[in-house]
Amino acid sequence: RGYLDNITAIGPRTVGSPENEVLAVNYLLEQIRTIERESTDAHKISVDIQRPTGSFSIDFLGGFTSYYANITNVVVKLEPRKGAEHAVLSNCHFDSVPNTPGASDDAVSCAVMLEILNTLSKSSEPLQHAIIFLFNGAEENILQASHGFITQHEWAKSIRAFINLEAAGVGGKELVFQTGPENPWLVQAYVVAAKHPFASVVAQEIFQSGVIPADTDFRIYRDFGNVPGIDLAFIENGYIYHTEYDTSDRILTDSIQRAGDNILAVLKYLATSDKLAKSFEYRHGNVVFFDVLGLFVLAYPARVGTIMNYITAAIAFIYLSKKVLQPKTRAIHNLKKFFTAFGLTLISWVCTLVTVLIVAVFISVIGRSLSWYTHFYVSVFLYGTAAAAKLILVHTLAKKFLYKNMNEQYLGDSFFDASLMIWSIALAVITQMGLCSAFICTLWVAFPLLTKLLIHKESSQKGATMKFVMMYMLGMFVPYLYMMYLSWTVFEMFTPIMGRSGSEILPDVVFAGLIVVITMILSSYFINFIYLVKSTKTTLITLTTVFVVTLILVCSGIFFPYSSDAANPKPKRMFLQHTSRRFHDLDGNVVKNDAGIWINGFDYNGIAHITPHVPEINDTIRTPCEEQAPFCGLPWILPVHFMFRLITCYYIGKWMVILPPPVDISRYISLSAGPSHMSLYIRPHEGSALSTWSLGDGTPVASLGGDYFVFYSHGLQATPWHFWIELTTPEKHSDGIVSLAIAAHYFFGEDQKSPQLSALLERLPNWTFSSGWSCSYDLFVF
Repeated sequence: RGYLDNITAIGPRTVGSPENEVLAVNYLLEQIRTIERESTDAHKISVDIQRPTGSFSIDFLGGFTSYYANITNVVVKLEPRKGAEHAVLSNCHFDSVPNTPGASDDAVSCAVMLEILNTLSKSSEPLQHAIIFLFNGAEENILQASHGFITQHEWAKSIRAFINLEAAGVGGKELVFQTGPENPWLVQAYVVAAKHPFASVVAQEIFQSGVIPADTDFRIYRDFGNVPGIDLAFIENGYIYHTEYDTSDRILTDSIQRAGDNILAVLKYLATSDKLAKSFEYRHGNVVFFDVLGLFVLAYPARVGTIMNYITAAIAFIYLSKKVLQPKTRAIHNLKKFFTAFGLTLISWVCTLVTVLIVAVFISVIGRSLSWYTHFYVSVFLYGTAAAAKLILVHTLAKKFLYKNMNEQYLGDSFFDASLMIWSIALAVITQMGLCSAFICTLWVAFPLLTKLLIHKESSQKGATMKFVMMYMLGMFVPYLYMMYLSWTVFEMFTPIMGRSGSEILPDVVFAGLIVVITMILSSYFINFIYLVKSTKTTLITLTTVFVVTLILVCSGIFFPYSSDAANPKPKRMFLQHTSRRFHDLDGNVVKNDAGIWINGFDYNGIAHITPHVPEINDTIRTPCEEQAPFCGLPWILPVHFMFRLITCYYIGKWMVILPPPVDISRYISLSAGPSHMSLYIRPHEGSALSTWSLGDGTPVASLGGDYFVFYSHGLQATPWHFWIELTTPEKHSDGIVSLAIAAHYFFGEDQKSPQLSALLERLPNWTFSSGWSCSYDLFVF
């Protein structure tokens, strides 16, 4: 904990700031030198300060290109005294986003790595392979430092595997949410070595689908270094991730100890493994892995999982076909009843989804979105009860009007079989898609089918109803317990994400859809009980009452989305940029010059809850998109424009922030050594096309919308940035061939906050986290 407290005491560590490039680096070096002096003769410790310059393109956030200059990496190699040919990499980052101490993201990981280095260096037992500890200083600049290391550092060539330590929350368990690519032996290493395992291939496939707006250095090592690895992240309490509340005191000592135990054990296992030296020989397919209640991890090759899945589905299909088609004299009748139950089940799911989504849209339209953000139980009482009530209602009506005077036991069996068929089809389809998460479907086919076979005789005996129900519940225990465990993990990750997912996505619709899906899964084998019980009236009345009362309370606004509770804050995130804009014409003349504070609420509610506190900030001060300018003429730090409403809030006033343009226009364009963060936007005019440039691999990568975005950052003492672009153009281009804009962002220092910006930030309520800085936007036409 001492390491963590000292790193966070430095304050926000933004790339380019003295805190990041000098104070944090000096502290790390001081601790590493102390560890080196106290190490045993069994080891050799080498230290290197790398300050790389480079460029690459990435398809994250709609696609953009990144350029970095003179950023900082602190690299330590622990190896046997005689040296080692191969190495395993452990990666953390000591930089943070502006205005946050970054305790969990990612100072705690660097503290853990320092302690692991200290522990291993004092061991008298030599390692077989080297361990390289990379304390990288520019991860928050979208993975720049890891790219500089893996593509340029001489030690990178020896790396055969890596462990990346990250955070999407504050403390708690660290989740293994990415492995590979392929290399099942790495998962096995974690399974064998980790003392407190917590891993899920479901999390891996969700993360890699892109639905979570985040990425890690794992991508860089995988894509640019062709190295396999393990990605871990703290996921608890994501509400304060990337905020001022991410302080060291919020991370429990138990969490640090747990992470240290796991990572030390896995690193030591890899550094003494014969497989590390030949890691590329073990790249043979993906692996299915998941922990069981955090007690242990089950892992097996995906190809084995595929065989198991198809066999399970085949057995289920054989069971269903044998049951439905015999006796032959009643086959047609049985088929008709089976497909009626199958269709009714699907119809009930569709009706439930539509109904609950209508409620979610209504809640969003009336301005009560995110009412469950601080009060999670509200989502269960609102959407969970509505989903359950709708499901029960559809089947109750079917029982009353479609299945009059039919045997309840026969109906119960029919709907059990229908659910089994749906899960079997889902299992076959998801397996065919190549998704390892299909193992969940296997649980929902195998255990219910086995249960049904075991209690078949009990269900046919009179007076055995209670015994039948108890055995039925017991047989469903495993899939239900695992699904509840998995659901809680998903909600723990996704609930905070809804507060930072932009203003284009309706979080209530996403959340309601998620609750409906989980409700359908958990109820799939209990639909048949609706046909077995005498009446569902009491249950329907209870669920409907809870839903109606909750809906009324939500509409009244009693559940405020955000919280300033000191012990457990759940703030609203806002970005405020005091911006000066200059638009130049083809002759270089300034044709427009304005300034103001550009305000972005980071969730669907936008600025609705802010207006009562600061009346000047309201919809009447919105400015339209500057259609002729790249990215609407607004100084995006990253190309996340698609996550926000096109008509953005721009506080126009007489508040001119005087910032010099970091651009020198002569025979070429040069970005002078201005602030550490700048954004370059390029828009070829109609008829023109950007064919090549001096960035990345030379192939321009367009962002969503067609404009080109280049993210630039530098450490200390960076030289001016020279670059070139090449365009194909039409013969006549009287209005120019390309528009080029540059935004300069002042994230630290005396230029960060103007007096007007500081005054506005002070007026915002205490349940907000507001990140503010000054910036300039200059547009040129060539």
